[in-house]
Amino acid sequence: MAIKKAKTFRVSSFGFSEGKRIAGKYEVISKLGSGWEGEVYKVSEIDTGIERAAKLFFPQRNKNDRTCRTYALKLHRLSHCSILIQYHTKEVITFRKHPVTVLISEYVDGIPISQFLKKLPARRLDPFQALHLLYALTQGIEEIHLLNEYHGDLHTDNILIHKYGLGFSLKLLDFFNSSTGKRENMQYDICGLIQIFHECMGGARQYAKLPPVVKGICCGLKHSLILKKFKTVSHLREHLETLEWMST
Repeated sequence: MAIKKAKTFRVSSFGFSEGKRIAGKYEVISKLGSGWEGEVYKVSEIDTGIERAAKLFFPQRNKNDRTCRTYALKLHRLSHCSILIQYHTKEVITFRKHPVTVLISEYVDGIPISQFLKKLPARRLDPFQALHLLYALTQGIEEIHLLNEYHGDLHTDNILIHKYGLGFSLKLLDFFNSSTGKRENMQYDICGLIQIFHECMGGARQYAKLPPVVKGICCGLKHSLILKKFKTVSHLREHLETLEWMST
């Protein structure tokens, strides 16, 4: 007789509203967002009132707690990287009679780059501002790469700007776990940085108007040209540090 495999409990949304308690220790303030792996909520630690972020993993995306464990260990290993949100602890709650894993981490008050751009009068940064943003982001990714790790899915929706003035203070959301080798993923990060830089200046509709020094970084967004010019993220950082900013 064939043995039937137990069906994986599937969740598409937890739907937690304000005031909902998580693990008896945290109270939901608002939902911050959702993705392939689960949902993230802004919560308040009941005993202290300190605001945290709680990531609830969809069970079908976290079989045997593998995704959660990988994510937590990576954040812990990279805890000295300034661009990363700090991991605190893991909790397990019951949702519809099934266990659900929750990761509690630092809450950062900021908005994604994509939303930040929409709030600007021209909906884009000028090249000088964009170079500063690219430099700040490159420095942060370099810290990760020097520890032989990668992000793997850089885009304007998963990078928070939480301070903006003379420079940019940035935080990364999530990691992309891939079976592809680390070298390939590091290269993907480099191309992702250039793509974000290009997008922050208005993308294809503004590209023809950009100065040559900027086009020399974007390389027409051709991955082969980008990776030939910037073999590592450190090469990109060094290029930006020696750039003649006011070149036309």
